[in-house]
Amino acid sequence: MTKRCYTHLSAEDRETVSLGLTQGKSLRALARVLGRAPSTLSREYARNTTRGRPYRACTAQTQAAARAHQPRRSRKLLDPWLWQYVQTQLTQGCSPEQIAGRLRRTYPDDMRKHLSAETIYVGLYVLPRGALRRELLAALRQARTARRPRARGADRRGQIPNMTPIAERPADVATRTVPGHWEGDLIKGARNRSAVGTLVERTTRLVILARMEGTDATSARQGFTKKLRHVPAPLRKTLTYDRGKEMAEHEQLAQRLAIQIFFAEPYSPWQRGTNENTNGLLRQYLPKGTDLSGYTQRELNAIAHRLNTRPRKCLDFATPLEAYAQWRLHSPVALGT
Repeated sequence: MTKRCYTHLSAEDRETVSLGLTQGKSLRALARVLGRAPSTLSREYARNTTRGRPYRACTAQTQAAARAHQPRRSRKLLDPWLWQYVQTQLTQGCSPEQIAGRLRRTYPDDMRKHLSAETIYVGLYVLPRGALRRELLAALRQARTARRPRARGADRRGQIPNMTPIAERPADVATRTVPGHWEGDLIKGARNRSAVGTLVERTTRLVILARMEGTDATSARQGFTKKLRHVPAPLRKTLTYDRGKEMAEHEQLAQRLAIQIFFAEPYSPWQRGTNENTNGLLRQYLPKGTDLSGYTQRELNAIAHRLNTRPRKCLDFATPLEAYAQWRLHSPVALGT
């Protein structure tokens, strides 16, 4: 099937649909014949079929043509009152979502004063260049001058070869009843030119920090290998990571440490929630915008020690180091060396 750019269905397309349905073919099968998405034909059938009657191409074409000539609703933000309200609220620090929600709360019965956050965003980004546009975009939380793509589900950073998805991770990892399952990440420094590797054990919340020579895949592999090899083998069963390109050499890391590595789904930080929370705690000691290459491994060990000796409510106010010591299998290797 040849992929085609989207166009409206033609009279010939509708004739093909009508004939195919008469012959008992499904909309999905007809979509393949026409090179269309099945949802396109589903919408066509729902819009242009008269209740109680079969789909007919001539009727569908007439209805579609009439609908195309109907005047479109004017944009709500062309209303002077609404536009002034949005401008005022933006400059006072409100987000589009807050503005839309406040309008619904203040005027629950006046649909003319209801907006969606998306309508506000569209209105802002289609403004002509000028001082007003700069002022209003600067008032947004992220202050972006161009809008990011709305579709965030696909990973646009490229694919890491031979990834094992988190869905294949053993079920007992989620229970946190057995130690040895880690979550990993990089904390980036100023302008993303330096990094520190972070590792957190899911059951005991023990933190390991790894100095990195750079932010590339080789630096990540070497940094994580150097620290994890000090962890006794029974306590390094799995590592869950996001899809950052610094893990492109995950196969070498897994082979060297005899550890299984699993990758979270794109843009799903909650699947590595322990690590994400720990990274937030670490920013107290490794602030954003600083050059992390200046930290020695000894200094990073000291920072990890502070977190590992802090009582945690989830551990019944034991420290991660105390919880980890209970599972240590009497290994003579010191963790922080």
